[in-house]
Amino acid sequence: MDSSATDPDSANSRRPLSGVVVLDITRVVAGPFCSMILADLGATVIKIENPKEPDYARDFPPFVGNADDEDSRFSAYFAQYNRHKLGLTLDLSSEEGKEVLRELVARSDVLVENFRAGVMDKLGVGEANLRAVNPRLVYTAISGYGQTGPYRRRPAYDNSAQATGGLWAQNGYPDRPPVRVGTIIGDMAATMYAVIGTLAALRHAEHTGEGQLVDVSQQDSVMTLTESSVVSYTVEKKIASPLGNAHPFVRPYELYPCADGYVFFGGYTDKFWRLTCAMFGQPELADDPEIDTMAKRFDATVYEERVHPLLRGWFAGRTKAELEEMAADHVPLSAIKTVDEIVADPHTAARDMIVDVEYPGLGELRMLGTPIKLGLTPADARGVAPRVGEHTEMLLRSFGGMSDERIAQLKAAGVV
Repeated sequence: MDSSATDPDSANSRRPLSGVVVLDITRVVAGPFCSMILADLGATVIKIENPKEPDYARDFPPFVGNADDEDSRFSAYFAQYNRHKLGLTLDLSSEEGKEVLRELVARSDVLVENFRAGVMDKLGVGEANLRAVNPRLVYTAISGYGQTGPYRRRPAYDNSAQATGGLWAQNGYPDRPPVRVGTIIGDMAATMYAVIGTLAALRHAEHTGEGQLVDVSQQDSVMTLTESSVVSYTVEKKIASPLGNAHPFVRPYELYPCADGYVFFGGYTDKFWRLTCAMFGQPELADDPEIDTMAKRFDATVYEERVHPLLRGWFAGRTKAELEEMAADHVPLSAIKTVDEIVADPHTAARDMIVDVEYPGLGELRMLGTPIKLGLTPADARGVAPRVGEHTEMLLRSFGGMSDERIAQLKAAGVV
């Protein structure tokens, strides 16, 4: 293995998942992001790609280096979800490739895959097959619809999860067609639950020697993000529908225009409303009998005729920065920031949420850090992603225990 995974004095060895070996047979985002979080936390992650068809996120823009030259560029998109990993190529359609995987599984703690349900079984290396090799293996499967149920074999993307998980139908504006959430939230949600499930199963395996399946569905994950929509329907038969920037049961709690953009203001409680009135020079409004309680301010007519005009007037002549400086330490008011503002924000820097990583010969990549902040054993977000199969020979030799002769035979046969 690489020295960072085995050296007791290395930074990696002081991270919480040091010594855990993860086989990553995933691509694009939901799977790679899951295993990358584990890598940030110290696990040794081996990214396994088909030598003939590697992760196609490697071709997603933007690129570090020369974007017009495939040999001198590297996908920043791919890099952001595959840092710290060791790259190995393996053709799982071949019998030799399946046997190599089983040998690696025997020495590993976790396997993460994000194929459709049944694909790994069809290849002959599904959970049951691999558990026979390693009974303590944690087998994490991320898919569109899960490993059970009538939809389990359907292909799916993030939009599939947003559509079938209920999020798409309730996002947007009431007088327009529904709008997808503007990021791959189905992938991201599945990632988070997969990490949680993997860590829980890993703890169980460490205590009992018994591995298990971690079955995470993008659809299930998105359903949990729909807040009160399920209980609103089961209790009151209300079907959640688009509300724009409004909230279903509190006001004020939405977007408001200001001099140079927009801010979010959520001072709906009586305490925050009183503070806001005082801050903007009209403390007497906190005792106005038409708007002096949270319940009165939530009334749609009262809100539109009294509360909303007040807020628009208070905010219109001030910039985002002025409003934050004036109010953000006291009431829930936040500038709605664009990505350039986020990257330049001093709080972002203080939280180490943008990290700089040097890709030799290509240049520097600034990418997302990690939101997981541990006081004693911090995660490490600064790492490079591997080239296709970059560590294949080293891994087969030092981790797989294979001879140079066998490695040469596997290469000659196109297995690696």
